[in-house]
Amino acid sequence: MSSFDIALSRLWPDGDRRIPGLRAGMIASADEVFGRFGMTSPLLVAHVMAQLSHECGAGREVVENLNYTAARMRQVWPSRFRTLAAAVPYAHDPRALANKVYNGRMGNAPGSDDGWRYRGRGAAQTTGREGYARLAALTGLDLVGDPDLVNDPRYFLLCGVADFVACGCVSFAKADDVVGVTRRLNGGTIGLAQRQAWLARWKAALAEVPVVASPPLAPVRAGRPAAGRAASPSCSPVPSASALPSPAAAHPQPGRLATLIAALAAALRRG
Repeated sequence: MSSFDIALSRLWPDGDRRIPGLRAGMIASADEVFGRFGMTSPLLVAHVMAQLSHECGAGREVVENLNYTAARMRQVWPSRFRTLAAAVPYAHDPRALANKVYNGRMGNAPGSDDGWRYRGRGAAQTTGREGYARLAALTGLDLVGDPDLVNDPRYFLLCGVADFVACGCVSFAKADDVVGVTRRLNGGTIGLAQRQAWLARWKAALAEVPVVASPPLAPVRAGRPAAGRAASPSCSPVPSASALPSPAAAHPQPGRLATLIAALAAALRRG
C-alpha cells in the first residue's frame, strides 16, 4: 500500500459510511488524479486532502444538510430571513430552503429547482450550477446533467482535486500557506482551526513514505459531453481547462522504477 492509501484508511475511518466503496474508489484513482494535476509532493497532497477532509467531514458529510430550524436559518441567512415568521415556512423543508437561498445566484435560475438540484455535494462541497459547470469543463464529466456524479467513488477525488486547482489554491499550497488556501477555496476562513488540524494530521501521515504519482494522463472523458464553464462565487474564474498549467511540462516526475533505483543508489553511497 502507498502512503496515501494508508493515510486515507487511517484518517477517514468512517469514509464509506455515506458512500459505500468511497475510500477504495479514491485510492484506485489517486495516482492518476494527483499526477494529472501535478500533486506529486507530500506537501501538496497534504494541503488538498486537509481541505477536502474538512469540507466533506472525511466522507461523512457528502451532501449538504439543509434541514434547519427557523432559528438557525435566521443565524445563517439573516438578510434573507429578517424575522422568525419569515423563516418558519422553510423549517425542516430542505428542498424549499435550498431554492429560497440559492436560486437567483451561482448560476441558478430564479423560480427553478436549481437551488436544490445543485446544492452542496462531493469532496469540496461544490455548490450552484456554475460550480458544477466549472468542474464539468475540467473533468469531462456531465456534472450539470448529473450532479450526483461528484459523489461517485470513481470521480470523488477527481472532482475534489479539480475544484482545489480551479479555485487557485495550488500556489498557496506550495508556499505552505493554509490561510491563503482556505480563502481561495472557502471564500473566507470558516473552519480555519479545523483545516489547520487536518493539515497537521495529513502531513504527519504522508511523511512516512513519499508520495510518487504516475505521470499526468490525458483528460478523463466520461459520461455525456460536459457543459460550459462558469465561475463559482468562492473561486476565481478559470478561463478553460487548457489554461491550467501542464504538470508534465512544469514538473516532470520520475517513474516508480527510476525512483526506486535512485533510492537504492543513495543507500549504497551511504553504506
